[in-house]
Amino acid sequence: MNAYLTTTLLLCCSNIFMTFAWYGHLRYKAVPLLIVILVSWGIAFFEYCLQVPANRIGHEYMSIGQLKIMQEVIALTVFVPIATFYLREPPRLDYLWAGLCLCGAAYFIFRGGLAAS
Repeated sequence: MNAYLTTTLLLCCSNIFMTFAWYGHLRYKAVPLLIVILVSWGIAFFEYCLQVPANRIGHEYMSIGQLKIMQEVIALTVFVPIATFYLREPPRLDYLWAGLCLCGAAYFIFRGGLAAS
């Protein structure tokens, strides 16, 4: 599997863990804050186990800016379904506008091609 695809898949998986670590607890507001923090740290551990290798692999072929914009596009792509279906927040048109802005950012950061460090 090529490095670009590996980086993308690892970042997608890490963002699933990240979104649940950061926002998943909002569905369980009765759970004490200390428990929520500890569980979130536990989930975040797995996020880092995927995110750190993704960035190391990706940085061989992409600049830091490209990795960051790629991560933000993936983060919004993962966040919207989780917010909608798991946290039951109604989808908003603002998600579309934010996504379009990120598409513009991706265009500008990648328009010269992949930039090896």
